[in-house]
Amino acid sequence: MSVKSKYQGVLDLGETLGIQNGNVEEANGVLKVSGVAGTPHEKNLMWDKIKEVGGELPSDIEADIKVADESVYHRHTVESGDTLGKIAKQYYGKAGKYTAIFEANTNILKNPDVIHPGQELVIPNL
Repeated sequence: MSVKSKYQGVLDLGETLGIQNGNVEEANGVLKVSGVAGTPHEKNLMWDKIKEVGGELPSDIEADIKVADESVYHRHTVESGDTLGKIAKQYYGKAGKYTAIFEANTNILKNPDVIHPGQELVIPNL
């Protein structure tokens, strides 16, 4: 199996996330990938996928993933069934961090218990 085919899931995720200026080269058994993720969250998703495929310290891939917008951790579009606690758990691993999301979005949210599908929320860097 070629290194590129081994990491095809990583490359597919990059396409799904819309990684910009992507470049992929394979040489001497090492896959070199680079590109620009939209947010730190998207960069983390890419690294999580790389580690899922290659382990914690893979020696057969070199990735240089930059971030276009580091002013926020991510931007989340509210879907039906979402709560700030559920969104906080998704991005931070702890539902109790919902207050940080609420505080970052007081321009559109007046009550942390009331969010609506379609709203785009800033997920702040913590």
